[in-house]
Amino acid sequence: MNIEMSSEENKEKNKDDIPFTKFQILKNLVAISCGFLFIFIPFQSITNLQSTLNKEDGLGTGGLAIIYGALVISCMFLPSFVISHLGCKWTIAASMVCYLLYMAANFHAVWSLIVPASVIIGLGSAPLWSAKCSYLTRMAIRYAHLTNSSAHHVMSRFFGFFFMVYQTCEIWGNIISSQVLSDEVEDNFTLTTYELRKCGANYDPGIQMNNTNLDRPNNSKVHILCWIYMASVTFGFLIIVLFLQNIPGNNEDKQQEGKLLPSLMVETFKHLWKSPYQKLLVILTIYSGVEQAFIAGDFTKSYISCAIGIGNVGFVMISYGIVNAICSLSFGKLMMYVGQIPLFAFAFVVHGGTQTALLPQQEPVYIIYIFAGLWGIGDAVIQAQINALYGFLFKDNLEPAFSNYRLFEAIGFLIAFAWSNFLKTYVKLYICLGLLTVGIGMYGIVEMLERTNKKKGME
Repeated sequence: MNIEMSSEENKEKNKDDIPFTKFQILKNLVAISCGFLFIFIPFQSITNLQSTLNKEDGLGTGGLAIIYGALVISCMFLPSFVISHLGCKWTIAASMVCYLLYMAANFHAVWSLIVPASVIIGLGSAPLWSAKCSYLTRMAIRYAHLTNSSAHHVMSRFFGFFFMVYQTCEIWGNIISSQVLSDEVEDNFTLTTYELRKCGANYDPGIQMNNTNLDRPNNSKVHILCWIYMASVTFGFLIIVLFLQNIPGNNEDKQQEGKLLPSLMVETFKHLWKSPYQKLLVILTIYSGVEQAFIAGDFTKSYISCAIGIGNVGFVMISYGIVNAICSLSFGKLMMYVGQIPLFAFAFVVHGGTQTALLPQQEPVYIIYIFAGLWGIGDAVIQAQINALYGFLFKDNLEPAFSNYRLFEAIGFLIAFAWSNFLKTYVKLYICLGLLTVGIGMYGIVEMLERTNKKKGME
């Protein structure tokens, strides 16, 4: 078996030999992680606030739905095409400019500005994340060759480190928002017991509530946030430009340079059609988008803003970010010893239990912090391990595979933000539970098929 693995790894090395040393690979890992951190400090923070900050006419969640609608389209057409022409580094850098435009649009949040800005950031997101996934996967494969390690284990560690750094954006972004908006809380926290019961799982976005906790902060504070966010995006862009080494698209990408965009969409769906693993992972990937959208849009509005005010959104989500960051790194290392199956099973128990516990009426304030932390534990497993799983299963076809990943994750975001203004919170929780259960079950089938194929290969 070791001889067969060595032969396979040599083939992979010849196919994608990146002339970087171990130090250069680790430096690039830190650079790409920090670049994404400074881009998503503002984006994650403003996403958490959108459902309350721009709640009039559904502008906040409507804009987020447009982002992920554009992302669905982008996943079909752009990633392989852009990466093949620009390489991973410059694809990431160019895509980051889209985030700067979106932050600028929030200075004066109206439909005429938010819609085009949301379309632009949605179109840029698919190449951004596909380039990141491709870059980390290829770096991990190269590092595994240099250290005679398992490529699967190195991928898990690299993605674990990336998501550890990335998830701290929830901490820093929410510290910023909570400090800027914190003095809104004292004047707003005036809920009666009857009004409090309308929050949490019972929150109905279709009913107009006389709840001052949901009032928008004054414009001067919003503008301060936007200036800070734009500075953060600019700094992240400079990190990528100055410190990340470029690698070109792989050989398959180079062959696609002259193709028309529709043919690239065909490649993405051809991968979906031909790969049984990809089809089985669709529901879990959609759940990945739905659960992130729920914590950012519905949890923040139904459980935090409604009950204790928008100024406390940052404080609660800091607990989510801290736990998520710690677990992303810890579980990446733990996977080497226990494998992915126990981690996904653990995520199922934690997320399923948390969603069930959120179904009763509004809980005391301290429980909200605990639920946010528990959600972060499950999300840490799901984000890092799904990325590592895709990188391992589809390492011979990375860009189409990760385009499918972003496509179905974006569909999850899209449907979650689209229903945000129509469904009661408890209905959304039941949908989350259903998707989680089916998704984990289908992932289990993938593991069984993979083990069967490995046994056949050894015979």
